Amino acid sequence: MKKISLTKLRKLARRANGYVDTIYVHWSAGRYHQFFDDYHINVDDDGSIYISTSDLTETLPHTWQRNSRAIGICFAGCYGAEPNNGFDTDFGDYPPTQAQMDGVCQAIAVLCEELGLPVDYDHVKTHCEAAEEDDYGPSTTCERWDLWYLPDLPNENAVKVGGEVIRGKAAWWQKNL
Repeated sequence: MKKISLTKLRKLARRANGYVDTIYVHWSAGRYHQFFDDYHINVDDDGSIYISTSDLTETLPHTWQRNSRAIGICFAGCYGAEPNNGFDTDFGDYPPTQAQMDGVCQAIAVLCEELGLPVDYDHVKTHCEAAEEDDYGPSTTCERWDLWYLPDLPNENAVKVGGEVIRGKAAWWQKNL
């Protein structure tokens, strides 16, 4: 696992242009500082970005039946999280941090810009959203519910659909980097 800057991520993304169609966003269900090579990108609690590969077109096992032409990004954390009703998710002892949210959304902004992808539902999805489409999400088996809902940080009391929070912040970063 290698820590990289947004500038380096931008260069890697340019090389993947034309070969990636979708970005899937996860949490690791692990602890801060614990990274997994199932994902192309891991973002730690302080917002630092780590890559597991120098080739963003490499097929990694991050999202069931959706790994081709896709990049997997994850929040390092959420060990012990419980879904409850979604909007009252217990994020465990390693909840998403503001810095981590910024790091994930900055990475998405850079990736989408360099890959020529819009920051929209068709191109940027949470694992929960993909699982819902494939019938293993919270409305069926609840097997994968990561990022179902998220606090709209910094306002921890404003909980919204996770994908909407992430796409909204990534679109903001795309205009403000």
